[in-house]
Amino acid sequence: MYIVALTGGIGSGKSEASRLFANLGVPVVDTDVIAHQLTAAGSTVLEEINQTFGADFFKPDGTLNRAKLRTHIFNDANERVKLERLLHPAIYNKALDTLQDNQQRLQPIYQLLVVPLLYESNRYQSIVNQTLVIDCDESLQISRAMRRSNLTANEVKKLMLAQTSRKNRCSLADTIIDNNGTVSELAEKINEFHKKLINTCIVSK
Repeated sequence: MYIVALTGGIGSGKSEASRLFANLGVPVVDTDVIAHQLTAAGSTVLEEINQTFGADFFKPDGTLNRAKLRTHIFNDANERVKLERLLHPAIYNKALDTLQDNQQRLQPIYQLLVVPLLYESNRYQSIVNQTLVIDCDESLQISRAMRRSNLTANEVKKLMLAQTSRKNRCSLADTIIDNNGTVSELAEKINEFHKKLINTCIVSK
C-alpha cells in the first residue's frame, strides 16, 4: 500500500488539490471529512464532546455548533488539546481502516491521505511513503480562507498560528506544489506529479 500524505496551511488549496487527484482516479481519504463523519448526530464521539465541553456547544437540534467550538478551542490551547485527545485517535483509526479497505477493493497504485495537521503530530508518519505540501503565499491563504469560510482576517491568522509555520512545513515536505496561480495551473502540476509517481511505483514493483 503506497500512501501520499497531502497537507498545507489553511487556504492553501488542499481541497481543490484533493478533488483534482480524485478526478485522476486516485482514492482520497480526507481526515477533515472523517472528522465531520465522526461528529455527526448520534455518534459516540459527539456524545464524548458533549460530556467534555457541555451543551452550550450544541445547536437546538442536537447537532454540533462547529463554529462556536472552533472559536473556543483556538482561544484556549488547553481546550484544543482536550478536543484533539477525543478526536485524533478516532480519526486515525478510521483513516487507516478506509485506506486498507480501499487497497483490498480497488488495488490502486497509490492513495492520497489528506491531513491538514500532518506535521503537528507524528501519528501518520509511519504509514505514509511520501509527503506533498500544497503551498501559496500567506496573503493568499488569508484571502482564500476568508472567502471560503466567512472568517475575518484576524480569525484566519489565529488558525494559521495554530499550525506549523509555512517555512517549517515546506522544509519537511518531500514535494511542494506551488498554488499561487489558477486552478488550471494547479491541475497541470498535479497531473505531472501523478504521472511521475505512477511511473516510479510501476518501476519499483
